[in-house]
Amino acid sequence: MTWKCNLCPRKCNVDREKQLGVCGASTTIKIARAALHFWEEPCISGEKGSGTIFFSHCSLQCVFCQNYRLSHDHPLGEEITISQFADICLDLQEQGANNINLVTPTHYVPWIVEGIKLAKKRGLHLPIVYNTSAYESVETIRMLDGIVDIYLPDLKYFDVQYGILYSHAPNYFFYATEAIKEMVKQVGEPILNEQGILQRGVIVRHLCLPGLKEDSKKVLHYLYTTYHNQIYISIMNQYTPIRHFKRFSNLNQTLLEDDYDEIIDYALDIGITQAYQQEGETQLESFIPEFKNKVTE
Repeated sequence: MTWKCNLCPRKCNVDREKQLGVCGASTTIKIARAALHFWEEPCISGEKGSGTIFFSHCSLQCVFCQNYRLSHDHPLGEEITISQFADICLDLQEQGANNINLVTPTHYVPWIVEGIKLAKKRGLHLPIVYNTSAYESVETIRMLDGIVDIYLPDLKYFDVQYGILYSHAPNYFFYATEAIKEMVKQVGEPILNEQGILQRGVIVRHLCLPGLKEDSKKVLHYLYTTYHNQIYISIMNQYTPIRHFKRFSNLNQTLLEDDYDEIIDYALDIGITQAYQQEGETQLESFIPEFKNKVTE
């Protein structure tokens, strides 16, 4: 039977062995990095690091993507088998990772599920983190029930216009919030171990963009009034302008410190306490990981 891909809200309905959809991915897993990563939220990275696997291609295509070298056009990366994916998970576990962190995995979910099951048969016991833009279909997230322990979704925008402008994604907020509801339903409230490392739960990330201060407040208000302390919220100031935009002049600068402070104050004012905030020079391009065409050795 021919399989037609409708994993994300784009619903391209294409046979990826013969035709590429919006994400550009085929039916073979492609990754651009697999390594310990120390710059996630403290309860994800800890001191040992998060075992991150960065997948090539992306269904969302944000114009400002800091990882554009693996998400747009002809991305970096190496094609691997499901068995090799399982081996990579086990190698990261051997290196001491706190978890296996799947970054931008949506378009490979059926193959990832097979790979995680295989890795568990071979001895994988770490929590699985699903690190996503949240531009997801609920049906795809349901495929991960019992596989994923920790969901790490974005909630990028509240207003429809920004999803269209910056991610070519009508109804981003609708799809993202429906997906997050399913994530919370699956894994429940955050559970940490004695070392303060998250074992189960949801952290919703919001990257504050220059000029979108009021939209950021709407996102935070929605998250808090909907979930209160059922989730953690990560309020990020690390937006990095890595390309020049003629159409979006606001994206050619970093977030103003005063704007970020105002957003944090707003979060505190409405009662948010289970949240992470960023400090320091997080807008430096050096914080962007190194991606490669060859990952396995």
